[in-house]
Amino acid sequence: MTGHSTEYDPERRIKAALPLDRLSHTRLLRAALSWTDPTALPPDDYEQVALLLTEASHAVATDLRHHMDRLPPDDNRRALTETVLNEVDRRPMQPSRNTLHGVQNLARLLRDLYERLDRLRDTAPAARAVSH
Repeated sequence: MTGHSTEYDPERRIKAALPLDRLSHTRLLRAALSWTDPTALPPDDYEQVALLLTEASHAVATDLRHHMDRLPPDDNRRALTETVLNEVDRRPMQPSRNTLHGVQNLARLLRDLYERLDRLRDTAPAARAVSH
């Protein structure tokens, strides 16, 4: 035995329970968006960056869905969040991942998800006091 195991988690429940590593995600997406030379990295390195951005996008989208589900059905923030999440669902998460352009598209997606998540958190309704 190697001491290494792989978890089967198609619904992403294990990762959903873990806190987001926002600092690392933000550093990676900023770096990717600052790159200008498409030949700066070999395709395999772009692929690795794309995999990290894809996993981060899935994690943030899951967190965003949890926040959205707590909103009332008639809340405008819910409609805007559904629009962002629909965009995530429409975008293939693995297009041209071995190019600068593909990596930068994933970085923009992750940035958009974090912006929407921040808007939900910043304007979250105050918790209702429960009287006994």
